[in-house]
Amino acid sequence: MTTPEAPTLIVGLGNPGPRYEGNRHNVGFLVADELAARIGGKFKAHKAGSDVVEGRLGARRVVLAKPRSFMNLSGGPVAGTSKFYKVTPESLIVVHDELDLPYGTVRLKRGGGENGHNGLRSITKSLGTKEYLRVRFGVDRPPGRMDPADYVLKDFSGAERKDLGYFVDLCADAVEALAADGLEPAQNRFH
Repeated sequence: MTTPEAPTLIVGLGNPGPRYEGNRHNVGFLVADELAARIGGKFKAHKAGSDVVEGRLGARRVVLAKPRSFMNLSGGPVAGTSKFYKVTPESLIVVHDELDLPYGTVRLKRGGGENGHNGLRSITKSLGTKEYLRVRFGVDRPPGRMDPADYVLKDFSGAERKDLGYFVDLCADAVEALAADGLEPAQNRFH
């Protein structure tokens, strides 16, 4: 377990740069940006390879992080940021896109498989464990025979963008509940 002074580390996954901003794969960045706005902070470059914001969500001390690497290499910055802030995997929350959930669905869990998500695979390899918390944001399956890798690197559709703000806000609420109340109470509230 973490020491009382150790924060909860909340990592939003995505790819850096303007080319990827509206992609389904970057929904973790969108949620991290919403949480940063809630605590009134701005992301700043950190030596561990992530952009970070430190603050409080309710009574809980948190560090928000967005790895500056591409999604497939997220593990190094996440492990480095965890080590710097002395955060154990039990106090790490990773927010990511999920193909196996309908658009806008939010699900919370600890551990489990990566379901082909290379960002999660990289984090698991770098941490040496799967036992970290995950907030999964549903982006739905690709239509027809579209390659899932191509699908997640496409921008949200016009219809999806109409409700995107609402779902990002809902996901940020779920992250806050998870950090404040723990997994089971947050699951009971958001599932």
